[in-house]
Amino acid sequence: MRLFSATIATETNTFSPLPTGIDAFRELVFLRPGEHPDDAPRSCTAPLFVARREAARQGFTLIEGSCFAASPAGTVNRQDYERMRDEVLEQMRAALPLDGLLLGLHGAMVAHGYDDVEGDIIERARAIVGERCVIGVELDPHCHMTLKRVQSADIIICYKEFPHTDVVDRAEDLLRLVLGTIRGEIRPVMSLYDCRQIGSYPTTLPLMRAFVDRIKAMEGTNGILSVSVVHCFPYADVPELGGRILVIADGDKGKADALATQLGEEFVSMRGRTMPEFLSVADGVRTALAFNDRPVILADPADNAGGGAPSDNTTILRQLIECGAQSAAVGPLWDPVAVRLCFDAGLGASIPLRFGGKIGPASGQPIDATVEVTGLKRDCWQSFGPTRVSLGDCAAIRLGGIEVVLISGRTQALGLELFQNVGIDPTTRQVVVVKSTNHFMAAFGPIARKVIYVESDAPLSRDYRKIPYTRIARPIWPLDAETRPGLIY
Repeated sequence: MRLFSATIATETNTFSPLPTGIDAFRELVFLRPGEHPDDAPRSCTAPLFVARREAARQGFTLIEGSCFAASPAGTVNRQDYERMRDEVLEQMRAALPLDGLLLGLHGAMVAHGYDDVEGDIIERARAIVGERCVIGVELDPHCHMTLKRVQSADIIICYKEFPHTDVVDRAEDLLRLVLGTIRGEIRPVMSLYDCRQIGSYPTTLPLMRAFVDRIKAMEGTNGILSVSVVHCFPYADVPELGGRILVIADGDKGKADALATQLGEEFVSMRGRTMPEFLSVADGVRTALAFNDRPVILADPADNAGGGAPSDNTTILRQLIECGAQSAAVGPLWDPVAVRLCFDAGLGASIPLRFGGKIGPASGQPIDATVEVTGLKRDCWQSFGPTRVSLGDCAAIRLGGIEVVLISGRTQALGLELFQNVGIDPTTRQVVVVKSTNHFMAAFGPIARKVIYVESDAPLSRDYRKIPYTRIARPIWPLDAETRPGLIY
């Protein structure tokens, strides 16, 4: 039995001012066959990581392809995408004959000329491997579950958790179902329900927690193989944006249709009740500083690099400065130039520094201050569940009672290492500001005495009615009051 695995992945914010070219992939994940580390999966590479671990034990041959992934940003350069895609497809062709494919993709990648990158990859892969080869795909739930993907693949599984701490678990599910299909033990059929809605669905909050727990209990019983809740990625202006429910049953399309419809209707009924409360910047900072225990985690989802934002907005930091905050830490702030200047100055130096506020109007004004360089470290990482995420070079600076972690590799706040790498213990600070939507909860939730979400003036508005869509299919909630949800596959 022969399986092939590869990854091409990023999450594309089509409104972002940051174009995505080949160097963005080189900075995050750019691995040729056989180069993937053994210690942990990287961005979207869990299918290959799991298959490598299981190949000998389960008696199949794994042919490894290239793995490419970039941090979320703007639309991908067309030539760079086609170069990566064609490299993987040639590796696939050279590996023939194949019994199965394990593709680690994201699901919200857009390149110039390609609204549906993942659909393009899967469709071209199908043309190479033929109809008998089983194509299995792992996707992020913040994806666009297009009809082309569902029609071209045999099995698609999304992570269930948000924060995405279950990427390896879902890759194990994918491998199990792909192998079961190849061996003739199961016959997967898929059904897709379009909920016609845009939303955010953290599984750390009670309503989604209960929904996902019930879905997990359904799998493996009564002929149901898998259920995926597609949250959608709101910051992409593509036709098939929106929340959907994908059900895979064993040979019974009617059963898959019925469950997809049932769960889809329930998902629709949850509209407007799945997001946390958001405070203004002033109210959020004031509440955090007045709280009588520590640490208070203050989340800034609007400047989340994980959604394609620059992560250099200074609004919350400026509010902390104006309030005379003490025992506050902010991170990450993406500013490679400021990081370089801190390294040039050296540990302990006191220097005038302009930092943040660089990319555009939604970044706010840069901060000008005399700062002390309190921490420096090269080639830093932070953990996110079973994965490791690069931060690049990091510098910690102090101005008054506030410490800021500057990073050269743009990413969101995920693990405590973000602060610990440069000598900051977040458990001892009164206020810890994290630029992240909800992934921070995996590491920071357990240490938090209180979590506050704020709506800053950074680019990722939580009010989706403010996003200037022109190409998405309408009607869709909350842009439209009346919608027409229903089964579409």
